[in-house]
Amino acid sequence: MFVPSPKSVAVVDGSRIPFLRAGGGYADLIAYDLARMAIRGVLQRADLDPATLDAVVMGSVIQNAATSNVARDAALAAGVPDRVPAHTVTMACISSSRAIADGAMMIAAGGAGAVLGGGVEMLGDVPIGFTREVRRRFFEARKYRSPLEWRRFFAGLKPRQLLPQAPAIAEFSTGESMGRSADRLAAAFGITREAQDAYALRSHQGAARARADGLLGEEITPVTAPRRFEALASDDGIREDSSLERLAALKPAFVKPFGTVTAGNASPLTDGAAVTLLMDEARARAEGRPVRSRVRDFVFVAQDPGDELLLGPAYAVPRLLERNGLSWADLDVIEIHEAFAGQVLAVLAALESDAFARDSLGRASRVADVDLDKVNPWGGSVSLGHPFGATGSRLVNTAVHRLEHEGGQLALVTACAAGGQGHAMLLERPA
Repeated sequence: MFVPSPKSVAVVDGSRIPFLRAGGGYADLIAYDLARMAIRGVLQRADLDPATLDAVVMGSVIQNAATSNVARDAALAAGVPDRVPAHTVTMACISSSRAIADGAMMIAAGGAGAVLGGGVEMLGDVPIGFTREVRRRFFEARKYRSPLEWRRFFAGLKPRQLLPQAPAIAEFSTGESMGRSADRLAAAFGITREAQDAYALRSHQGAARARADGLLGEEITPVTAPRRFEALASDDGIREDSSLERLAALKPAFVKPFGTVTAGNASPLTDGAAVTLLMDEARARAEGRPVRSRVRDFVFVAQDPGDELLLGPAYAVPRLLERNGLSWADLDVIEIHEAFAGQVLAVLAALESDAFARDSLGRASRVADVDLDKVNPWGGSVSLGHPFGATGSRLVNTAVHRLEHEGGQLALVTACAAGGQGHAMLLERPA
């Protein structure tokens, strides 16, 4: 729970590197590289001396063992002095949301004046494992003193035991894949395949328009990657030529043959990094920096990872609004993570449901009458991509940008996450 204090937390700037499909343009890099480029990019945009930072916090999910505290390693490489502490947090798809929240609490408590909060994910370079028995033998092999001793390593092993094992995108506590859970959630709320495909098309069309209008470009720091050494300045997941007919032709990806979640209405595996610069508002104003928005409040929630794995926003949003004396109608901008089109539509259906409000929230009536025009008009994770550890920062940066562009005052950022968790954050643009 975030307890507001006299220290107002300002969002001063934020940016990300382009989000690219996993194994694509960043294939020769590791998460550390993406994070350092994003950190350096926001420091340059804000014209901030890195020596004036008090902390760097980055979210990451699938970590490279060599850079397990990727925030520290990337910060050093980006020119942040070694005296500035940095730590990495992991909370599935809301990891960078947690990083920003940690930074906001540091500032609100008076323990910091400037914090970088963001995240990174490199799904094109996931760590590959082996069976427990093979891992045990590798551990024992540290004691070997000659090549001949390696005969003991292979003694009794079957060839299939030496095959590498890629990590599964599945819930550890239930063993169920996130896609299968999304399929069940959509079915529970009566979200049809046609509705999911239509939402996915809306996401791609909104992102394509925002890119053409230069809105997405304002949030992106162009970078170059090895081998091609050409400027990368745009996300590569946006499908301007997408259509309902093409989406309808795709087969179910998880529940076959009758499921409704497909590769077309789900977020793709994506590499990327994003960073948000937070400052004590008084300090920001004293330095002549723009106070683009304030972090007014946030909540994190958790529920049953079996039946409600992706329903976190439906629980987080009403708590956040009630605590701040607000209604859904008071919100000008809404940015919600699109893990799956069906998940977004199910969350919105829950917020519009009197039955859900009564049975799950203990409320007399529904939370919202949803105006979809306020929700993700510049696209979302289905079209822009979803680097697990970075999406929360992208959502915040986009919400702040939209408040400015649309002249709004209040923005809601919300997302679901593995483990049956979720969060909601309230941003306020100064009058």
